Amino acid sequence: MESKTTIITKLHALQSEVGAITKNATNPFFKSKYFDINGLIEHIHPLLEKHGIVIMQPLTHIGGKPAIRTIVADKASDERIEDVTPLPMIDDPQKMGAAITYYRRYALQSFLLLGAEDDDGNSAKPEKPTAEQLKEVEKLQFLLGVKDAKKPSTAQQADQWIKAYNKKLEEK
Repeated sequence: MESKTTIITKLHALQSEVGAITKNATNPFFKSKYFDINGLIEHIHPLLEKHGIVIMQPLTHIGGKPAIRTIVADKASDERIEDVTPLPMIDDPQKMGAAITYYRRYALQSFLLLGAEDDDGNSAKPEKPTAEQLKEVEKLQFLLGVKDAKKPSTAQQADQWIKAYNKKLEEK
């Protein structure tokens, strides 16, 4: 009996060969390193060719909302594995482009079981606000006459409050 090479078998072989992905880009906001989409594609392309696998990531829609479809296909058999990920609703084209790139990168990382440190996980771990942020929030709350003012519990929240308070001051 002849054994059939399935897409799962090919993906397994690719995963065992892919090795470490070089983190070739820096996120200036979180001061963390990550591998960008172009570096990732450059790294995996020869292995995709070797194993006869094609990856496509067309934009699509789910219920009228933007999404990205990731298709991993076997060139020989056209056997496919697919997944669709909804994208955030963003009006700014540059920010939407960045979101698309981000979701493409993580879809590929997930499909190919690529090992990586939790580079962007730093953003999920709330940092306490700095003393400077707290002083700025207090100053802006005072200027705006905010009563029973709360203190922000995270650095991200402090930045959001400062931005919102400054916008309110500009509107006055």
